[in-house]
Amino acid sequence: MANGQWYPPEWPDRIRALTSGELTPATPRRAATVMLLRDGRGAAAGGAPEVHMLRRRASMAFAGGAYAYPGGGVDPRDDDHLVRWAGPTRASWAARLGVDDEATAQAIVCAAVRETYEEAGVLLAGPSTESVVGDTTGEDWEADRAALVARDLSFADFLDRRGLFLRSDLLAAWARWITPEFEPKRYDTFFFVAALPEGQRTRNASTEADRTVWIRPAEAAARYDKGELLMMPPTIATLRALSAYVSPSEALDAAAGQDMAPVLAQARLEGGELVLSWPGHGEFTKRITPDAAP
Repeated sequence: MANGQWYPPEWPDRIRALTSGELTPATPRRAATVMLLRDGRGAAAGGAPEVHMLRRRASMAFAGGAYAYPGGGVDPRDDDHLVRWAGPTRASWAARLGVDDEATAQAIVCAAVRETYEEAGVLLAGPSTESVVGDTTGEDWEADRAALVARDLSFADFLDRRGLFLRSDLLAAWARWITPEFEPKRYDTFFFVAALPEGQRTRNASTEADRTVWIRPAEAAARYDKGELLMMPPTIATLRALSAYVSPSEALDAAAGQDMAPVLAQARLEGGELVLSWPGHGEFTKRITPDAAP
């Protein structure tokens, strides 16, 4: 493997089935993931920020062993009623995310905040529009977090029960990637960037991860290039983009200029080869000869 690009061995057969019309693409489910940033050591002297990443367990059917950010699917219950909300309006979020209505936008932002809490123990919410919860480590908090993970409790109900405002102003939309059409499970994933709130700490709260790290984006990208860290294309692409910024606040400010057009892999037959590419991201292009192993 020349680098750490995650590439399942079953993809060539699935691509062939798609290009021949034998495979019907699944409808992608909306999802959200968060690139959580903090000031790195030496930040005052110009050091780069660090991003929180988790390593998916090798036993996971999808992207086992790959490094990723906290994230997961949108819960449709989170668009049922208005939650306490701080920051940009739901209408402005809908426009930025490119979705049709405010309820959908709310559910996507709720998913981003919920998954960060479920998988990293960090909660971007507070008792007022200008505050953030300082400590979420008590037994009662853990009981609520477990109920969220089990989907026994919706995030909207969780916020209501605790009288919390969702701090949408602490998030910024960064990118949007859609799982290739030949994958059996597909996601339309919105990538967000956020800064670690003062007083909160991350922890490995995810049952899907066996390791979590704080790492500078440039270092993570370099280790991917050496084949040391396994990642999916959206992860390494966003890491490379984050490498340009010297602080979490600078990255958040830059988010407004990021392109939110969906990135969807394309598979085609070309001169007897299968060609897999991600528009705008030439480094991920794969050319597969018949019967060749990936």
